[in-house]
Amino acid sequence: MNEEVSSAITYALSKGFQIHPDAFKILEKIDVKELQSIIKQIVREKAKQNLFLINQSDLKMFVESEVDESTEASHTILFDPTSKVTSAEGIDGFMKLFSDRYSKLLRVMMQRSQAKKLTQISNVTGVKLGDEVFVAGLLMDRKSERDVTKLVIDDPSGSLEVLVFNAELQETANSLLMDQFVMLGIASGKNGGFFVKEIIVPDIPDHIANRSKTETYAVLISDIHIGSKYFMEKEFTEFVSWLSSPDPVARKVRFLLICGDIVDGVGIFPNQDKELLLTDINEQMAKAAQLLEKVPKHIKTFIIPGNHDPGRRALPQPAIPEKHNMSLWNRENVFMLGNPAFLDLNGVKILMFHGQSLDDVVGTTPGLSYAQPAKAMRALLRTRHLSPIYGKRTPLAPELEDFMVINDVPDIFHSGHVHVVDLDMYKGTLIVNSGAWQSQTGYQASVGITPTPGIAIIVNLATMKVFTKDFTENSS
Repeated sequence: MNEEVSSAITYALSKGFQIHPDAFKILEKIDVKELQSIIKQIVREKAKQNLFLINQSDLKMFVESEVDESTEASHTILFDPTSKVTSAEGIDGFMKLFSDRYSKLLRVMMQRSQAKKLTQISNVTGVKLGDEVFVAGLLMDRKSERDVTKLVIDDPSGSLEVLVFNAELQETANSLLMDQFVMLGIASGKNGGFFVKEIIVPDIPDHIANRSKTETYAVLISDIHIGSKYFMEKEFTEFVSWLSSPDPVARKVRFLLICGDIVDGVGIFPNQDKELLLTDINEQMAKAAQLLEKVPKHIKTFIIPGNHDPGRRALPQPAIPEKHNMSLWNRENVFMLGNPAFLDLNGVKILMFHGQSLDDVVGTTPGLSYAQPAKAMRALLRTRHLSPIYGKRTPLAPELEDFMVINDVPDIFHSGHVHVVDLDMYKGTLIVNSGAWQSQTGYQASVGITPTPGIAIIVNLATMKVFTKDFTENSS
């Protein structure tokens, strides 16, 4: 018996454990470099259950050939912007972008019954309407004065100013996001102009989410921020180790979805260097690869970039450039995707979006806050667009096509960015903001943001039941 195996067995015995003779057959198959940490994981988990015998079944998950093949792990990448990014330039590029946004969302809206009365803005300009008609366009301006809200929308034929008098409709009007698509039922006012009788947004329909045929778990995390002084390396290492543990939930995990900000980046904000342990982006990515290489090979890992990661920061983002993460790109179970990305995992459709635009949604919409990011994510589902607001904090690239439109309804909508765990269910779509693995920074403290880091979100794809596992509880 070699020294590593002997040391691992001695450790287990010192903790009061016995080892079944059949377990020795599995011990011989495990990489000796990993054996010590594996035994420690098993001891920790079984001690919680007051079980002090290590048997063959406790070890078989650590041998690739022993992975339970009955747990389905099929995937299809439905959308990845990486190969589709073809930015235009200047005003012409943005005209094409917003024209495509209008066209795509108009097609969504044409499924509504009110669309039968839809007409172009140019057809109502200067006309006295006999009956209610509908116009549709992007919201260009909104002003509230006393008991009246003024809206300006435009379509390819022109722009139109309308008035909202009804109190309930004013509340809806004030919740609209700038530059979003909206359809308005309007009528002529007594003193000229038009007033709004109905406001309709694209929204997602009520639906029954797809389900996996087998009990398979997906783990959703984001905002690791490797390289930062505030990166919780101990807790994150514990999480990665748990994925290989005999925990009954961990054994059924087949997918890991990482929703951006893998590293803290360099030069992302003023004086960032004072908050970095690793001041070179390639050092940060190398550290990320080192940590993520320990994710078991039977778990498929999907990674999209965030605003801190290397590469383009404007949306949509292509995948993190290969030059920064060769060892991740070359792993058979790791899929480097752009932001946003749309996946089919065991039949369950999952939309991954880092969430940069949540800053603009929270900052411009009454009643929303960073403490409840799922509500802001609801607003994006209602607009059927991941980044509708132009000209604020979120940079948009002048693409020839608007890849941020939510064409297909997701079963799970996964974001990060705000570092706060939050869950919601909206019209059959599970909304998940998966928090962070970075403790509170000085900036967050100064603006009153209280993160909830070190928590993994686990979704049973067969039932859509959600678990949370807090790795700060084991920290000491």
